Amino acid sequence: MGYLEDLRERGSEANPFFGLMGIEVVSFGGGEATLSMEVRPDMLNGAGWLQGGIYAALADEAMALALFTLLDGEETIATISETTSYFSGICEGRIFSTGKVARKGRQVAFTEGRVMAESAEGPVLSKTSASFSIIR
Repeated sequence: MGYLEDLRERGSEANPFFGLMGIEVVSFGGGEATLSMEVRPDMLNGAGWLQGGIYAALADEAMALALFTLLDGEETIATISETTSYFSGICEGRIFSTGKVARKGRQVAFTEGRVMAESAEGPVLSKTSASFSIIR
């Protein structure tokens, strides 16, 4: 069974990191994906804000899932590079991340991700761009 089929069948249980972080799959398909999670007190840094690596990790997962929807059965992926810009902090509530594929080539794919507060259309907290190696 492939990753996408496993996600459809088992939901977030198909990805151990989703379970650890409490990430929920909202939607995926056609080169796009949306995830969400509740900000917990144990995710905050010493200043009381959501730790920056969590923004990046959530965006990375959304971008990777978006890319998985465009792969054939013989392909998998690995992140090559990733850059995140942070615009606003958050210390409680639900956050959403969207990922979309900007371009998929034969060997490299380029993706864009965002993390938002409150909803998938809410205020943008961070933006991430990443490139992925396509592995056959």
